[in-house]
Amino acid sequence: MSPRRAPVLACSVVGAAVVALDGTVLTIAQPALQHDLHADIGQVQWTSTGYLVAVASLLVFAGRLGDRYGHRRVFAYGALGFAAASTGIALAPGIGAVIALRVLQGVCGALLQPATLGMLRTAYPPDRLGTPIAVRTAVIGLAAAAGPLVGGALVSAYGWRAVFLLGVPPTLAIGLVALATREPGTGPDRTREPGPGHASEPSRAAEPSHASEPSRSADPAPRSPLDPVGALLLAVTLGLLVHGLVDAARPGGTLAGLLACGGAAAVGFAFAWHERRAASPLLPPELLRSVPVVAGLAVLLAASAALFGSLFVATYFLQDVQGLDPLDCALRVLPLAVLMVLGAPLCAPLQRRFGPRRTATAGATLLTLGVFQLSRFDATAGAVPVGVAAALLGAGFVTLMVTATSVVVHRAPEAHAGVAGGLQQTVMNIGPALGVAAATLLVALVPLGGFVPAAGVAVPALTAVAALAVPAALALPGTDRRRTRQGATPPRPGRRPYVRS
Repeated sequence: MSPRRAPVLACSVVGAAVVALDGTVLTIAQPALQHDLHADIGQVQWTSTGYLVAVASLLVFAGRLGDRYGHRRVFAYGALGFAAASTGIALAPGIGAVIALRVLQGVCGALLQPATLGMLRTAYPPDRLGTPIAVRTAVIGLAAAAGPLVGGALVSAYGWRAVFLLGVPPTLAIGLVALATREPGTGPDRTREPGPGHASEPSRAAEPSHASEPSRSADPAPRSPLDPVGALLLAVTLGLLVHGLVDAARPGGTLAGLLACGGAAAVGFAFAWHERRAASPLLPPELLRSVPVVAGLAVLLAASAALFGSLFVATYFLQDVQGLDPLDCALRVLPLAVLMVLGAPLCAPLQRRFGPRRTATAGATLLTLGVFQLSRFDATAGAVPVGVAAALLGAGFVTLMVTATSVVVHRAPEAHAGVAGGLQQTVMNIGPALGVAAATLLVALVPLGGFVPAAGVAVPALTAVAALAVPAALALPGTDRRRTRQGATPPRPGRRPYVRS
């Protein structure tokens, strides 16, 4: 790894891990937070909902800001803001301040998250993106697995405020590193690679560089308008959608959730109408017309909805039906986290060997088999079958996560890497909310079955959702046969190849 890429990878990995860790430790800290601040359950739930709505509504626009002003700069502001908001939450005097600062933390998280992928896209050649994305995914899995343990230890020893201080040192450090690091792949000596499927421009490559105009070469992208109207409409659409899905998953919140989702559909229609007529739309048409990008997003949406919906049902099944305590429940599904961490580094070589299509199809098959096995469990299910199902879920999801993310980031034009990263992160926020909301509604439809998978319809339906990832995976690119002879140079058009006798 070159010295210029090391800080980029460190910032990307640490930033993504801190966000993942923050979400898991908060769940552990919420009961203590509620008791200490004398809050009701609705107020405590808004500490999560406010964050999720802020993040989901701003991710795409934050990616556009990174494309326009530089991913490193946007990442640095997001990381430093995240650290400041976390410190404020740890010092907050009441629940109102916690909710407001959690919303601010969500805004900063929205700036941070797309840039973790945008920086990788500009720092690494497209054919080498698999490895850094695999490292990023493995660390996210490790952070998510360690979150409950670390959060539980901190809350028990120091109280709920300590879990928010946990992320301050790393986010502060990577924010300062990002500010001190020159934008990767920029400068007068930079040779921008054309995006996949785009024609090269030899006339530009042949032009001499002008030392008197370094600012033009250093720009990460042409300064196109930001489309504030489109950004506002998309933010309202995604905010209402996430709020509706979260509400629908709560007892008694079905009607409010459906109304919010209906409002999201109406505003989403207005957003689509505006984008078709905008001179510089928020979502670039060339990005939305890319079959690999759309297929990769569809894979991530189906996989994340199926996984998190299934885990929601499985958690209640293991604790309420089988009577396990939280630690025993975590140990039963531990193979999922282990396969996430250990399997991520294997995905990049598999993708290079077999291509994204075959690799993702295998991952979608494993994920579907894991959800299907979970759907057959009755109240007597033992530790071994639960562990096998968890292993299948972990192996399948990590394969899809690494492969589909690599395709989305790789196939997006470099000038739109931030928007592509924002779309990927948006899908990864909407998918889990959609899966949990669907599981909650389906469990309510068959109350006699409760949370026993074999007696209800929730997990069988989620098996069908997981299976939707298979046709989406088949739409991903196959093996690039042109890479079989990497050293060969095709003859120039119109000239006979010279052969040394």
